[in-house]
Amino acid sequence: MDGGIPIGQFCKDFNEQTKDIKEGVPLPVRIDVKPDRTYEIQINQPTASYFLKAAAGIDKGAAQTGHEVAGMVTLKHLYEIALVKSKNSNFVVRDTSLEKVVKSLIGSARTLGIKVVRDLSAEEYAVFRQQREEALAVAAAEAQALAAATKKK
Repeated sequence: MDGGIPIGQFCKDFNEQTKDIKEGVPLPVRIDVKPDRTYEIQINQPTASYFLKAAAGIDKGAAQTGHEVAGMVTLKHLYEIALVKSKNSNFVVRDTSLEKVVKSLIGSARTLGIKVVRDLSAEEYAVFRQQREEALAVAAAEAQALAAATKKK
């Protein structure tokens, strides 16, 4: 359903508004179509989970939240993300303090299985990532073996 808006013009407007955004970045978009067939496009910042996963260098969160650590971010990462997210209309309307935005991000990180740490060296994180990749490979191999054994029965 196109809502009666001119699709060609809409595409042109949307592409113009998103031309400076890196390809593949998920953007929450709100489109308000008015009775006179005009529209407003509101493009928001990427989601908190996108920023957290990017900061942690992971593609997806933990499969079992609370039982595994999918990645790590520092408080500095959270502060930088909070500076960006605090400009979102939902935080601006509520006059949300930067501290509350950071606390919200900590909750989101926990949900994704991302551990928040004070400091983290590149070497420490490289070791963590290597161990995590090895653990995921072992788990995938076990799941595949179990699936193959179940199929044979």
